[in-house]
Amino acid sequence: MSFSGKFQLENQEGFVPFMKAIGLPDDLIEKGKDIKSVSEIEQNGDSFKVTITTGSKVMVHSFTIGQECEVETMTGEKVKATVMKEGNKLKTNLKGIESVTELVDDNTIVHTMTLGSIVFKRTSKRVS
Repeated sequence: MSFSGKFQLENQEGFVPFMKAIGLPDDLIEKGKDIKSVSEIEQNGDSFKVTITTGSKVMVHSFTIGQECEVETMTGEKVKATVMKEGNKLKTNLKGIESVTELVDDNTIVHTMTLGSIVFKRTSKRVS
């Protein structure tokens, strides 16, 4: 299965506790909790370009499986990370946050971020 496509957020669990734990200000948490972000994924072999649009904020991450890259966290900090692929999962670790993006089926992506005991889970459905 290819990750390529455009996916819109359907639902999320654990948003507020996770955002508080990573230090996002309350006003941004309040503004962001109901926004339906859109993720556009372009996969070409082991190379990926992921564009995430949340309201007026756009983040673009380009990476190649197994190679170190720089990504922007939700707090705006730029960190080095290496993305690994295990079956239909993309895994990385961002400053202690375990990030797993799983292509559950052709039309569903589940992105789970774990910080200690706090889990933030986002389910997105293919729109094109």
